[in-house]
Amino acid sequence: MEQKPSLDIVYLAISTLYSNPNASEKERASQWLADFQKSVHAWTVADELLHHKRDLESCYFAAQTMRTKIHQSFHELPVEAHLSLRDSLLGHISQITEGTNTVIVTQLSLALADLVLQMPTWQRATLDLINRFSQSHLWPLLEVLTVLPEELESRSVRLGENRRIEVMEDFKQCAPTVNEFLKHCCSNYSSNIHENVQVNVKIIRCFTSWVSLGAIPLQDISDNIVVTHAFSVLCYKQESDKHQPIVGALHDASTDCVCTLLQCLEDNNNQQSLETYLFNSVLSFEVAYHLSVANEDQEKSMNYCRIFTELGEAFLEKIVVSSTDQSQHFAMKVFDLVLVCVGHHDYEVAEITFNLWYLLSEELYQKNNKAMTELYRPYVERLVTALCRHCQMEPDHDGLLEDGDDFKDFRVKVSDLIKDVVFIVGSSSCFRQMFLNLQAPGVTWDSTEAALFIMQAVAKNVLPTESEVVPKVVEAILTIPENTHIAVRHTSVLLLGELCEWVEKHPDSLDPILSFLVCCLPQAGIGAAAATALQNICAACNDHMPRHIPILLQLLHQVDTFAITNNAVIGLLKGVAAIVGCMPHSDIPPALRELCLMQVNPICQLIEQDAIPVRGTKTDPVLWLDRLSSVFRHVVLAVAEGETHPCRAVVLEVWPVLSRTFEKYQTDVRIMERCCRSVRFMLRCVSQQVKEILEGLVGQIIQLYNLHKHSCFLYLGSILVDEYATDIVCVQGLLEMLQAFIGPTFEVLREDNGLRNHPDTVDDFFRLCARFMQRAPAQFLQCTAIAHIFQCGLLACSLDHKEANTSVMKFFYDLISTARSSRRHVGHEERAKLVRQLLDEYGQQLVGNLVHASVFCLHSYMLPEVADVILELLELDRELIGKWLANAVESLPKDGNGVITVSPQQLNEFHIAVCRSNTSKSVTHALKDLTRLYR
Repeated sequence: MEQKPSLDIVYLAISTLYSNPNASEKERASQWLADFQKSVHAWTVADELLHHKRDLESCYFAAQTMRTKIHQSFHELPVEAHLSLRDSLLGHISQITEGTNTVIVTQLSLALADLVLQMPTWQRATLDLINRFSQSHLWPLLEVLTVLPEELESRSVRLGENRRIEVMEDFKQCAPTVNEFLKHCCSNYSSNIHENVQVNVKIIRCFTSWVSLGAIPLQDISDNIVVTHAFSVLCYKQESDKHQPIVGALHDASTDCVCTLLQCLEDNNNQQSLETYLFNSVLSFEVAYHLSVANEDQEKSMNYCRIFTELGEAFLEKIVVSSTDQSQHFAMKVFDLVLVCVGHHDYEVAEITFNLWYLLSEELYQKNNKAMTELYRPYVERLVTALCRHCQMEPDHDGLLEDGDDFKDFRVKVSDLIKDVVFIVGSSSCFRQMFLNLQAPGVTWDSTEAALFIMQAVAKNVLPTESEVVPKVVEAILTIPENTHIAVRHTSVLLLGELCEWVEKHPDSLDPILSFLVCCLPQAGIGAAAATALQNICAACNDHMPRHIPILLQLLHQVDTFAITNNAVIGLLKGVAAIVGCMPHSDIPPALRELCLMQVNPICQLIEQDAIPVRGTKTDPVLWLDRLSSVFRHVVLAVAEGETHPCRAVVLEVWPVLSRTFEKYQTDVRIMERCCRSVRFMLRCVSQQVKEILEGLVGQIIQLYNLHKHSCFLYLGSILVDEYATDIVCVQGLLEMLQAFIGPTFEVLREDNGLRNHPDTVDDFFRLCARFMQRAPAQFLQCTAIAHIFQCGLLACSLDHKEANTSVMKFFYDLISTARSSRRHVGHEERAKLVRQLLDEYGQQLVGNLVHASVFCLHSYMLPEVADVILELLELDRELIGKWLANAVESLPKDGNGVITVSPQQLNEFHIAVCRSNTSKSVTHALKDLTRLYR
């Protein structure tokens, strides 16, 4: 947007966005306003809109624009404009009244906070704000003081570590004044807990924000009136309807405050008096918790549960280290408090505590001390009992829980938690206890199902040699009456599948179990569970299963008549395919052929009938291709050298159907991706034993890639290279395939934002090139396109797409390591020479791009791959790479508009740290330290 738009045009666009009923007009207005916000004119126009205050929508848009510009585009303003922007924002803040919309106040507060962070010339800004607004504009002042530490802590504003430290020091020096100001506000407004609620909420939120940042130290909090007020809110006992309840927002703010203090306590160890004060204060909330339960105020019950759980997490390490069977840490009683909350009638309250139990299990697992673990057995036994009760379905519930149901999701979390903590009580002990629960007199279907569900969670950890309880459980499931509630039958079937390792050690139970599961498959509701159980048993009992193949194949022929999902069918196919792999080699071809024809015959029919694919139905080739992939993927067998692979004949029979699928559905990228996947697993299955299809396959994917540029063909090309490029006869043809791929690939990547818009193409192309480097490096390095590929990689260094960037880095890593590989390898000298020629021309640029990308483009979790490349370069020629690195560092900006500043000494420390590194980990640390200086 080159010209500044008039205010009338901006007003019209805002009005259209918020008021015009025409959806396309709204979309146009939204796009125009988004483009306008990116333009440099947005600064002045937003300021004018705020001055005019025509209506709520325009004021909100202006405030949001101002915040966005300061947050993301502050570099657009010259330093000399900073003062006028500050004065203008302060002017807008001073115009706020009680009637101003809170959203506008929040946006203006964020704008001012982000300005403070990025304006080094505004020293002690916090004190200026308190002096200017404390008497007249308390609401916006508290809002600004709250978001200031939050914006610094969130690291969303690009400040650089030096400026961040500078701001933190400034905040620490201003903190005593802020603390006194908040105390003064609290003493003025908190005399009655039910009055001035909104102001009190803001005071406590503001204090919490400064404590969370670490600006206000914890030492004196026991005397702090704000903390005392938060505790008094949480201790308040509403003992009858005559008593006015605490407003939810104030209770929430007080809860956040206490939780933050407890979190900070974890980072400030060895403050005994502070620990005791906080522990005893939190312990005093127990009565208030019980009253919240009695008053059915669940939000407050959840708040207390959060606090008790946070208290447990804060003291956990000390409790575990200091407690023995003779003497226990004083905070041990927190587990009783947390278990009281787990006992709440609503499962959402119990769920809040889960992280504490995970952390406890992790601590005890790491310590690996039986006596220590035994101390916590009673607590975990109570936990499991309570969770079993929470997992009970409603007694009047018909049918099964549906996917997406919150209660079903909760039960999955319970299952995961129990798997983590069960070692504390012992899996067999837990299993036995649940079995005893099943035998209690008058047990209802819902409590039966819950006990079975808990047993299902621990079944795989029960010793396969167990002979007391498991046989009784298996027998009970196999004889379960048909009129039993469907949920009980469903969970019982799943439990049977989880006992697969026990079944494997008790093969005499296999026949009746298989018969039972086969009978369950056609049953509505139970079929999917039976399919899952069958898959588990097939996987665990491979050695005992080949004799059952005929019945399993017969079952698979009928599988689409059962009420089970396609994923369940695929699970069955995985299990059966794994068994086929365990059969005698001479028996494999007919069984595999039958398995494959079940999938390829429907594809042939779809092609012949010219059926239009409907996703998720049997007219969708993807359904059959995914099933075929699962077959080839899970038929795993060892073949002796010189032996013909038993699957070879079947693969040669299947390939023409896949070739026809490529041809028929070539425009549909989804089907092409799945077809490539099927070919991938088919080739992996037989490795190098089907060379005769290679020429036709390569020719077909070259032709299709030229037409449609689906990146999955590049991926399939990388599989071909991986399998066949070690065979000298195939290398030239594969190089010609690469050459044919390069033109269309570069055409896509040269488009505007081509790399960013086509990360899958980048990923698959450089994976293909990396495979060549691994399998046929000499021939690849001599191909005419190598320089162009290297240059493309240089451009792709800055791509912040995880998989794509990983492939690019892997390519560079493999290329450089080729020059360092064992000198005994044939052709080493020639390969090393070719790599050095590339590095002589592009090495400096590569190092520069890697450093620049690390600092300005890539997420920190992507830096280890960059570090691998840099270390490999250093191992090749440390002195030369040191010079290139020095040049790269020198080109980095030292001063970013007065905000981001990096000293020559810091850059030199980075250079020394990298040049001295001998591990990828140390290079990664150095890169992360460098990036922090610019973020």
